[in-house]
Amino acid sequence: MQKVLNSSVPFLFDLHNLERRTYTKIASFAQEIIDRSSISVYDDTSDRVTDACGACNLGRNLRESPHFLFMGFGDAMDKVFLNYEQQIRKLVEEKKLNIADVAYAKEMLKRYSYYALISGYKEKFKNPSTKQYMEGTRFEDIVALYEFDEKMRQIFLKYLLKIEVQVKSYYSFYFCEKYGEGQTEYLKPQNYNYVGRNVGSIDKLIAIMGKYTAGHTDYHYINHAAQKYGNVPLWVLMNALTFGNLSKMYMLARYDLQTKIAKNYEGLNEVQFSKLLQVLTQFRNVCTHGERLYMHRTKQAIPTMPLHEKLNIQKNGQEYASGKHDLFAVVIAMRYLLPRDWFIELKKELIRVINQYMKQSHYFSEDQLLSFMGFPKNWKQITRYKK
Repeated sequence: MQKVLNSSVPFLFDLHNLERRTYTKIASFAQEIIDRSSISVYDDTSDRVTDACGACNLGRNLRESPHFLFMGFGDAMDKVFLNYEQQIRKLVEEKKLNIADVAYAKEMLKRYSYYALISGYKEKFKNPSTKQYMEGTRFEDIVALYEFDEKMRQIFLKYLLKIEVQVKSYYSFYFCEKYGEGQTEYLKPQNYNYVGRNVGSIDKLIAIMGKYTAGHTDYHYINHAAQKYGNVPLWVLMNALTFGNLSKMYMLARYDLQTKIAKNYEGLNEVQFSKLLQVLTQFRNVCTHGERLYMHRTKQAIPTMPLHEKLNIQKNGQEYASGKHDLFAVVIAMRYLLPRDWFIELKKELIRVINQYMKQSHYFSEDQLLSFMGFPKNWKQITRYKK
């Protein structure tokens, strides 16, 4: 028996190498399961195979060998490889997607990949009951939504980087002001809130920073400081640390250091500032990894802020329905963390990209699009209110 390649695939047998007796038992057992549980036997033309193209080797085995029995529990089957023409044929013939320009569709699939484009952005265009595309859905509609999301990722990453640079500047300044510029200081557990469950996290953070100070990194400025001066000050190291590292550093810092940094941001206390950084870290990862942004939701929420109430955001019970886990939560966080002129530029860029998309979209209304992102209808009023 060949080892199962995916935990969601219950059976994958090489029948050629099995004894006839064993083959008969397996075949009988398989048929019994099918009869009792309405499990489908899939081949490489199954309805689910076009949802991703990653399992290339498995797909080739299935097409080239007559000796494989491939079974999956309903939608849990593994994916197999299809070439571009097969992907397009599947979308048109079985999924009923309108593709008027096959050459264009093939080029977009090459450019973005089936998984990123179709699997990532098909959801809002499909009937959840039939799994078919809604009547009139065009391939161009999915591409337009993908490219809108790509532009949104670029905008948000741009301003997330601005926030990151500024927080790194504040942190390194206040830390070195208190403890000095020696690398031994930021490698001391005692210079953090080294108590309770923080201990393990601080040890890990120090281990990460300690790897840079040896002077054998990909960062020439760190190597230069380590080799010439035997010391990598925190303001030098900061450039190499990630947004996630920065968020951890703030969360694990001593209270007085947290306070000094938070005071630079109007309307924020230390706890609120830390939670905003944690949520922004997750959205930054989405942006940098090219994942779907416009519908992204985090398990962790930003704190309830005065802007939630001032914008009169609808509530579900005691919790605000939007602006907590979604993309609008990032906008609210940026309203607190960006200087006003930068935030106004961010708002202008968002309005421009949303307007551009609405001119292309023949499928969604602007209210629908805003709802997907967690934006209230009056989101543009966010600059009218004090933080």
